[in-house]
Amino acid sequence: MKLEAPASGDPRDVLRALRAAVLGAGPAVALGGTDLPLEVPAGTAAVVTTSGSSGVPKSVVISRNALISSAYATAARIGEGAWLLAVPATYVAGVQVIVRALLADREPAVVAGPFRPEPFAAAALGMASHADGARVPSYTSLVPAQLQRLLDAAEHDGTVAQALRSFEAILIGGQALAPAVHERAVAVGARIVRTYGSTETSGGCVYDGVPLDGVELAIVDGEVRLSGPTLADGYLGEPERTASVFPTDGDGRRWYRTGDGGEVVDGVLRVTGRLDNVIVSGGVNVSLDRVEAAVRGIRGLESAVVVAIPDATWGQGSAVVVPGLALDAEAEVLARVREAVAEQVGAPARPARVIAVAELPILSSGKPDRTALARRYGGAGLG
Repeated sequence: MKLEAPASGDPRDVLRALRAAVLGAGPAVALGGTDLPLEVPAGTAAVVTTSGSSGVPKSVVISRNALISSAYATAARIGEGAWLLAVPATYVAGVQVIVRALLADREPAVVAGPFRPEPFAAAALGMASHADGARVPSYTSLVPAQLQRLLDAAEHDGTVAQALRSFEAILIGGQALAPAVHERAVAVGARIVRTYGSTETSGGCVYDGVPLDGVELAIVDGEVRLSGPTLADGYLGEPERTASVFPTDGDGRRWYRTGDGGEVVDGVLRVTGRLDNVIVSGGVNVSLDRVEAAVRGIRGLESAVVVAIPDATWGQGSAVVVPGLALDAEAEVLARVREAVAEQVGAPARPARVIAVAELPILSSGKPDRTALARRYGGAGLG
């Protein structure tokens, strides 16, 4: 089957290409990748190339059936209606917004260019429509950083607050949503659905901790594994990596090894962090994801990022990078951070430093560029 890139990364070009790939007999769509082969397995709808936040490139082969299964499962969980595309169309979250809209036979509304609250609000409020006398529900998908910008704007702009309230559901994915941000969203009247998944699962497939219909969840040796019709076919041109990440069990069922630690409590998944994002400080294993979750629970630190740094005494330690923080506030914030982390994670996990920056480096997906942060702050001189 042929693989072609859309004319550009413009959402409208991606929309046209996906319409042909998913609903018609058009070629598969190459998104985000270069120097890819011209042929891909039959049934492929898209090959999404991303380095995520780890900096390791991967080209994920997603079938037409997987995308359609994911979109229908989402509709079964939250309802069907009109969609607003506000995340990059070349990422799996954007792809799924487009596919959901196509399967609902509705053209998605599009917010193009750099994300800003005012155009988002105008697009959201411009979506109001009715069918057979009933209002058509509207939906959108955002990353936490976008939601936080909207909430900040909503504090002084009633139009943005109204836009947030206008959606039947706002899917939030890409990274964990800080509890404080979630509480602010609920207070303004936004209906938030926290999603968990990845490109390898055709986007979010666990909503508010509960798998979508057809998706199976298991915890194996502390690792979250997922199975079901939304799984990607694997990595293009990487059979060994595919076999390792997508193992088949004794019953012939394929699973995706997420690399995330987690547990299921009362039927709800709780992700504890990346299994490989762990440092050893004074002989104690410390999950930096758990440290970051504790830090982001502090009001004003919802966007903070925790990075590993060398420590002359303990071998490894961590630093908290905070955008928009005044330099003279670092010491005071560090005291609060250390207290919160000691209480929630344990004394050995307490960060050694707080680093104030004007802004974080951001990937095009809206996530923090953790690779850039590690290069910048994880070197010598910070221990």
